[in-house]
Amino acid sequence: MRVLVVEDELRVRSFLERGLREAGFVVDAAEDGETGLGLALVHPYDAIVLDLMLPKRDGLSVLRELRAAGRATPVLVLTARDEVDDRVRGLDVGADDYLPKPFAFAELLARVRALLRRGSARPSLIRVDDLHIDLLSRKVERAGVRIDLTQKEFALLEYLARHTGEVVTRTMISEHVWDMNFDSFSNVIDVYIRYLRRKIDEPFGTKLIHTRRGVGYVLTATP
Repeated sequence: MRVLVVEDELRVRSFLERGLREAGFVVDAAEDGETGLGLALVHPYDAIVLDLMLPKRDGLSVLRELRAAGRATPVLVLTARDEVDDRVRGLDVGADDYLPKPFAFAELLARVRALLRRGSARPSLIRVDDLHIDLLSRKVERAGVRIDLTQKEFALLEYLARHTGEVVTRTMISEHVWDMNFDSFSNVIDVYIRYLRRKIDEPFGTKLIHTRRGVGYVLTATP
């Protein structure tokens, strides 16, 4: 899952980037509203954490333009303002949730996850044949056997699982599983697909990860 953090305070931005990455998210960050808006209009983020008090373009302006452009990405507004009028204004413009500073990271993380679940009624447990993926605890089992994955392996498997039975292209994978600095012409995606197959498929005999030559990959129990 890919999240954009738009926050001008370096300490807070770095804290959010680190915490969200440790929680398994792919994170891009911007230090001003103009850069944040540009990123949000170009990349398909799963959620945005947006400060209101930003240089170059304030958060309300960013949010207003995003919604005007038809972007329905869930947005958590994060700001030092704690007046009722400010909260109402942010929600009226199109924010999905509002969290005043100072905040506990655990609460922010819970709110981001709630927005993701609310936005598309995403399940917390995905089953594909005998493969079980618990998205909340980040545990993976196949045929009752625990499978240990790295953060990036889990992120890739999660994306494939959320699109079970659908072919996902390399471009789609790079946009959701890697950040904006990813070199889409490298073979990194192929390497991680191989890592997953060694852990998910090879020990169990039946393939679940399939290649659609020239198109992409699909996670399915049906060849």
